[in-house]
Amino acid sequence: MEGCDGGGRAVLSRTERAAVAAAAIAVVRRYKSERAPGRMKAALSRRRHRLLLQRVLDAPDCITTSEAVVQLCAAIGSGVLPRATPRWWMRRRTGGTWEDLRVCNDAADDYFREKLRMSRRVFMEITEACAPHLQRQVTFYREPLQPDQIVAYALYRWATGESYDNNTSSFGIGRASGVGAVRDVTAALLRVYGDKISWLTGVHKHVVLWAFQDKGFPNCHGAVDCTHIYVDKPANTPSENYFDRKHHFSIIAQVVVDLDLHVLDVFVGYPGSCHDIRVIQLSSLSKRAEDGTLFRGLPVMLPGGVRTNGYILGDNKYPPSEWIVVSYGGINQHPDEERFDNKQKVARGAVERAFGRLKGMWRLFLRPHKTNLDTLPQQFTAVCILHNILLDAGIEFDENLLWEVDENGVRRRVDLGIHRPLQPVTMLTSTDAAHALRNALAERMKHI
Repeated sequence: MEGCDGGGRAVLSRTERAAVAAAAIAVVRRYKSERAPGRMKAALSRRRHRLLLQRVLDAPDCITTSEAVVQLCAAIGSGVLPRATPRWWMRRRTGGTWEDLRVCNDAADDYFREKLRMSRRVFMEITEACAPHLQRQVTFYREPLQPDQIVAYALYRWATGESYDNNTSSFGIGRASGVGAVRDVTAALLRVYGDKISWLTGVHKHVVLWAFQDKGFPNCHGAVDCTHIYVDKPANTPSENYFDRKHHFSIIAQVVVDLDLHVLDVFVGYPGSCHDIRVIQLSSLSKRAEDGTLFRGLPVMLPGGVRTNGYILGDNKYPPSEWIVVSYGGINQHPDEERFDNKQKVARGAVERAFGRLKGMWRLFLRPHKTNLDTLPQQFTAVCILHNILLDAGIEFDENLLWEVDENGVRRRVDLGIHRPLQPVTMLTSTDAAHALRNALAERMKHI
């Protein structure tokens, strides 16, 4: 104590008053932390409490003020000393979509499927797996965003396609926090679930090969196609490079899928003006096919002594090759060619169905939107990972998501960004072996 006042009562020194204030902050912070639900929040609160308590213990002459601290704590706890309304140095959070998602009742699972495209159980599994990569630094301004809220916001952003300015408020966060959440969840998904998108190996390979053989295509490893991701006119870059032949600004994503719609390979990032042939030439698929590492395993013998180590199916935007089998096309076809084209179209249709499910669920990639061209490829790859996770979890797809009502009130199918070739592509690079492979497959179909 430092002297007395006029009435003979002891007066706290400046140092003692500072220690009392620190103790009061510790009590208030602890009281607030105890109200936070959930195990993760409790752990963070205990950490914050330890930090604050250590500061109190480190304060000068703290021991001499212990009696005053105890009295102050008792006054706050009993309500004798009212707490003032806190000053908010950052945007105060509201309720909205996030608060509704936290409600646990019979309708919660349906609400999760509507807003986040998955069940509550799958959401919690993804959150738990990504949580170690989403922990936020504790500050003295407010509680950090929890991993479940961060993951939920990123999923909601991808599912609805709403802008950051519109959808962050429903999660009680600011725009900068929303941008950071999407960035961090993207990185976490790529790090934790990177093996969800992988080329065929082991049992999965045998299952896929048997499925395609049942469709008439032995030793087929998948089907390939491209989709255009529409974006707003890019800034600070030559926009004409992104202007596609349908007069949209877009980014091209090349995807290979199996008959169960699982994504086996994804290559995204080239501007919309590039032709699909150029994209596949620049992708790792072409290089691996050329050096013999794409298709591994025993070759299959076809009619006419044709042998194939493996191939994928594509439409007529690709030239025939020894590893991409395309349809014959044309009019007045021979019955054998027509039969082959029909079967090839049915099997290759898995790609369009995969794009429908993927873009229908994650509608940010369905319509033009403002985006960061540097992070869009990673975001689309992350969504492909989610696509595979939901397929494995048995999450059903609502076909109504493939339809929309236009400004005239007409119900129409959504544009999936699949640009069909104006005419079949023929190139000098198409070899006799490529045509022999297709003819051998067509001949085989005559006998099944």
